[in-house]
Order: sequence, then C-alpha cells, then structure tokens
Amino acid sequence: MAAKILANLIVMGGGILARSVFQAYRQALANANKTGVAQETIQNTIRRASKAMTEQEARQVLGVSEETAWEEILKKYDTLFESNAKNGSFYVQSKVHRAKECLEAVYHGKGEGPPSGTF
Repeated sequence: MAAKILANLIVMGGGILARSVFQAYRQALANANKTGVAQETIQNTIRRASKAMTEQEARQVLGVSEETAWEEILKKYDTLFESNAKNGSFYVQSKVHRAKECLEAVYHGKGEGPPSGTF
C-alpha cells in the first residue's frame, strides 16, 4: 500500500514538474519576443554567417602580397589546398578556398584576375 502511494506521488510530482518547466519555457519565449531579443539574436547570427573574408585576411591565409600575380596566387592556392586535403584539416582547407574566392573577386574587379570561365 505504501509503495503504491509513493509511486503515485512520484508520478504526480513528475507531471507537475514537467508542466511547470514547459510553462516557464513558453513564458521565456514570450518575453524574448516582446523585448525583441529573439529577432536580435537571429539578425546577429545572419550577420556573423554572412561576414565575408577581407582582402587582407585572404592575403595572409595564402601568404601573398598585393603585388603578387594571379598565377602565383593560384600556385599557392593549389599547394595549400592539396596539402590540407591529404594531411591537414577541413577548416584550414576551407579558409584557403575562401581566401582564393575573395582574391578572385578583387582581381576580377581590377580586370586582371581570373578568366571569366574560372570565376
């Protein structure tokens, strides 16, 4: 008899606790929507994700200067990309690729960059 009462108390207490946690979560979401925190968080996430690599950072990643010819940049890119494909990390390989994309845009804008077929 005591075990049955104890089991009922545990089940009822668990249900009450679950409902209160759910209600607290709903209230927190409602408060976030009222104050604009949810929209601000979403905007910050979008802003961070769309932040492009700067030309200076791209040059540092590839180890080139502003005077470097496009063909030399491609050689550096191929070397770094292949070495990271074999022994390196996907993160570094991704940074190298993004750096090349950034410099393609810069050189394409100057009219001295990659042929239109590779851009």
